[in-house]
Amino acid sequence: MTLSTRVPGWVRRLTGAAPAVVVGVALLSGCAVGPDFRRPAPPDLVSYTRPSLAPTTASSEIQGGEAQRFVPEQQLSPHWWTLFESPSLNALIEKALRASPTLIAAEASLRQAWELVYAQQGAFFPTVQAGFTAAGQRTSATLSPELGGTNPASTFALYTTQGTLAFTPDIFGGNRRQLEALVGLAEAQRFQLEATHLTLTSSLAAAAIQEASLRAQIAATEEIIAISTRSLALFRRQFELGAVARLDVAAQEAALAQVQQALPPLQKQLEQARNLLAVLAGRFPSDTPEERFELAGLRLPEELPVGLPSTLVEHRPDVRVAEAQLHAASAQIGVALANRLPQFTITAAGGGQSTSFAQMFANGNPFWSAAGNVLQTLFDAGTLRHRQRAAEAAFEQAAAQYRGTVLSAFQNVADALHALQADAETFKAAVSAEQAAKVSLDLTLAAQQLGAVSYLAVLTAQQTYRQALLTRTQAQAARLSDTVALFQTLGGGWWSRPGHAVATPPEALPVVSKE
Repeated sequence: MTLSTRVPGWVRRLTGAAPAVVVGVALLSGCAVGPDFRRPAPPDLVSYTRPSLAPTTASSEIQGGEAQRFVPEQQLSPHWWTLFESPSLNALIEKALRASPTLIAAEASLRQAWELVYAQQGAFFPTVQAGFTAAGQRTSATLSPELGGTNPASTFALYTTQGTLAFTPDIFGGNRRQLEALVGLAEAQRFQLEATHLTLTSSLAAAAIQEASLRAQIAATEEIIAISTRSLALFRRQFELGAVARLDVAAQEAALAQVQQALPPLQKQLEQARNLLAVLAGRFPSDTPEERFELAGLRLPEELPVGLPSTLVEHRPDVRVAEAQLHAASAQIGVALANRLPQFTITAAGGGQSTSFAQMFANGNPFWSAAGNVLQTLFDAGTLRHRQRAAEAAFEQAAAQYRGTVLSAFQNVADALHALQADAETFKAAVSAEQAAKVSLDLTLAAQQLGAVSYLAVLTAQQTYRQALLTRTQAQAARLSDTVALFQTLGGGWWSRPGHAVATPPEALPVVSKE
């Protein structure tokens, strides 16, 4: 990947030459000084990962174990969370999109950014002001024996009405570049809003999956507690009959207590997950959540739209933010260069002045003035030159940050794809382990009824099944979370949403030059 926007060599050479040469070149070219921004070319890649990645994940014969297929030709839906087919998740996200404080704040920041653009556009037009002054005055007869007539008066009223016009022609494009920089920052804020939208929806989906996983883990732990409780009751009856020693009973009691000890932390995590969902949706934690999430209520999407690698830089909000900031940094070079060139101003004033309100524009009382001014900095101890160099360094920094953001974006997608593959294999193995552990536990408990196995075999079978059950539950939730992570790393599908975010205002902005 290369950046097509550079600080042209002619900028550096001309800024070191005499100001008259720069002025002549700018006037002849008839354009704003400084580099014209061109969007960086997208990376020329055909795959997110190395060729070893299979196009389909492993599968298991159980709910949540469906194989997932990567579809490069298909674009992600802007409402990607509906692919999980959970009415509760859909309702929760729709509510959050209307009430989330972070989303409301991001929308306000975007409006602020565009208002600053509109404010800067005013510099292309003259500033016209009108004023009226009424003043009373008493003067010394020695200094001013009479005012505007033959009748001397030391006390009089003076009325002045005046209109002024001031205009700074944008000869070298300094204002155009400044406006361009503000447009770049507004575009950055626009994509920051998309990033906020994506972060909110993906966080809600991840928290919902976490809640579902914790509920499944709690259910698994309660199942193990029930099995251990029944086993303890059997040991106690066998102890009363003299079939087992007191040591066997104590060991089973310790095993039951250990399983019971694992339940409160899971319940705590569940409540914290519920609190997180409430806050993300713009509600207080004390509000009773209406939605409830179970793993059985979340369907694993079987087709995963991943798009083409060449489109990722178009779709990732963080990459678009970095690109817009790069654009703004490019424009600031032109601003700094224009500040080193002559500054032109035009001013005019006109009005009337009289001691009588009705006579301000009568006889010879009206007045007017007009002036043009050219100002060129001859010596500033290198201040403007160093500001230009600082702008060029800021551009180089933004270019490096853009490249780093692009690299991280591709890494995120590659990591998510590999996680989907690996966790599908993990889930398949976990399902097999759980099924084998359940068979082993059932056989061990049946043998215990006949007194054919020791307490140690029973404890081992219980612990093995408990761990296998929890591992399978966590692996099932991991596949769902990996899917959310993939959709997030791909950009969330905002580009397919009609009227997405707050669209770029339709007003013609004179200096947005993206090619």
